[in-house]
Amino acid sequence: MIVCVAEKPSVGEYIARVLGANQRKNGYFEGNGYQVTWTFGHLCALLDPQEYSEQWKGWNLSTLPMIPARFAIKVSGDEGVHKQFNVIKSLIEQADEVINCGDAGQEGELIQRWVYQQAGCKCPVKRLWVSSLTEEAIREGFQALKDQSEYQHLYEAGMMRAIGDWLLGMNATRAYTIRYARGTGKDRQVLSVGRVQTPTLALVVKRQAEIENFVPRTYWELKTNYRDTLFSAQIPVEEGEYAITSEEQGQALVDSIKDLPLTITSVEKKKGAEFAPKLYDLTSLQVDCNKKYSFSAEQTLQLIQSLYEKRVTTYPRVDTTYLSDDIYPKVPNTLAGIKDYYPQVAPLLGTKLPKSKKVFDNKKVTDHHAIIPTGMRPEALTADEKKVYDLVALHFIAAFYPECEVSNTTVLAKAGEIDFKVTGREVLKPGWRAVFEKDNQNTQNTPSTPNDSDDDSSEETKSLPAFVKGESGAHEPLLKEKTTTPPKYYTEATLLRAMETAGKTVENDELREAMKENGIGRPSTRAAIIEKLYQRKYIVKQGKSMRATETGINLIHTIISPLLKSAELTGLWEKKLREIERGEYQAQDFLTELKEMTSGVVRDVKTNKAGMLCPVCRQGLIIRGNTRYGCSRWREGCTYAEAF
Repeated sequence: MIVCVAEKPSVGEYIARVLGANQRKNGYFEGNGYQVTWTFGHLCALLDPQEYSEQWKGWNLSTLPMIPARFAIKVSGDEGVHKQFNVIKSLIEQADEVINCGDAGQEGELIQRWVYQQAGCKCPVKRLWVSSLTEEAIREGFQALKDQSEYQHLYEAGMMRAIGDWLLGMNATRAYTIRYARGTGKDRQVLSVGRVQTPTLALVVKRQAEIENFVPRTYWELKTNYRDTLFSAQIPVEEGEYAITSEEQGQALVDSIKDLPLTITSVEKKKGAEFAPKLYDLTSLQVDCNKKYSFSAEQTLQLIQSLYEKRVTTYPRVDTTYLSDDIYPKVPNTLAGIKDYYPQVAPLLGTKLPKSKKVFDNKKVTDHHAIIPTGMRPEALTADEKKVYDLVALHFIAAFYPECEVSNTTVLAKAGEIDFKVTGREVLKPGWRAVFEKDNQNTQNTPSTPNDSDDDSSEETKSLPAFVKGESGAHEPLLKEKTTTPPKYYTEATLLRAMETAGKTVENDELREAMKENGIGRPSTRAAIIEKLYQRKYIVKQGKSMRATETGINLIHTIISPLLKSAELTGLWEKKLREIERGEYQAQDFLTELKEMTSGVVRDVKTNKAGMLCPVCRQGLIIRGNTRYGCSRWREGCTYAEAF
């Protein structure tokens, strides 16, 4: 008998139907030589500290760091979880072969492997790897099963991720809670520290501090109105400085040119092309859904996961915006499958579709390709699912439309000794932009392009009058008073982008794509990390903005280890996990690094007295002077031995 283990009951039921295993049993389906069962997410987990050693049961600084000689797993969950595990175990014990039908990713591989280990699996294991749950994809997948050994590196990367989170999370949380948390016993506040959540929180806290400490500066811009077109003065300045820093200076410039004509010195037109927005990976989909619909990252993940399970979109937990070459021949059928829902498909039917490197690139695709429709009829979708599906479908359709042809015009002018400039832009042929026109009956979405930003202050670029070089005439110079503005609070959209690029502001799509390997966390985990920060009350939402709470701010200020707060260092760690996944770095070497990092974090806490509750007055905190430690209440008379 061949035993298939799916990631969840709904997926297991559909796989069973495709395989002809139609007899429902207790916890599985059977028929046609197959038994199809399923897990409930993380059936197994690493042991808790006290299950490794009795001395780790209590929270004591002297017992840290906790580094097990060998990590072990257990069945983790309620009675229902244990019952389902026993079903899986009994089937595996009698199986001739097991087929891993779990989620086709790092986390899915780890979940399944741990279940097989805990069940004592001795028979051969094959791997089903599919990017969608359509009947065609599942049948093709079963024709191309691979041996489990081909996914060993994927499993090792997942295991190192879990062990790393355990080592740093368990040890750092206990160390900082014991040393710095207020209260005792059950009343003591737990200071939760994590490999990914803490640098993410640090990004929010840092941005908030920049905003709160921001000192605005007033400056002036010189502009002039000529033929109902506003030209901007081009006055050379040092980087970071402003040309006009006082109203008097600005008025003097206005007076110097107001009676002089403005002369057009150059008119330059260049034709250009705008490419369609990239296909979606999970992060970019979460970003757009947050911007357009205020969906949280977690909400978007649940919606796109539901669409995947309804077989209308492909695998969602991806970090690439490209398709592999083998998808190209399937595109016409995919488009034909959704033509009744999107009239924008009609012009593409029966034509030779373009195969752009901006869409198809095998080098940019590893486990899975970008999120696209499967071609299945998108029926029985909820209103929110329809919104997400529309985004995915329209981006896919737009990828095969012509480029948007534009004309960019730059006009230079001069009045007296001052140079002026204005730019204009005209759409010659809308191309792919026609897909997103607001009057389409199926959607009111607008395209997401590489130039999208949250800055609403930028002036819209418009078409210009027909200026001619050498023309001259009267104009109206004016001063515009401006005030510098602080950076904006993070929204979930901008925080997701910051996590993707390890805290760096990256507008360019290609550069952002290249930096994904160094991001904080994985696309599949970032939503959960943000949710965890909300749940622990380290951040709160105000409108669409995210604010760090006093608890969150205090935690970041308390943490002394740069490793725990650095987005870049955490990003480098993620890079090594990806290298393990590709077989370019040894898991054992990474484990050694993990243990050294953990020991260093604990050592930092043990040797640093700052932040401790004063052992004398029990009210103040220990603070560091130039060379000595003392109680923060030393001016109130605390006699702590090392007081200043």
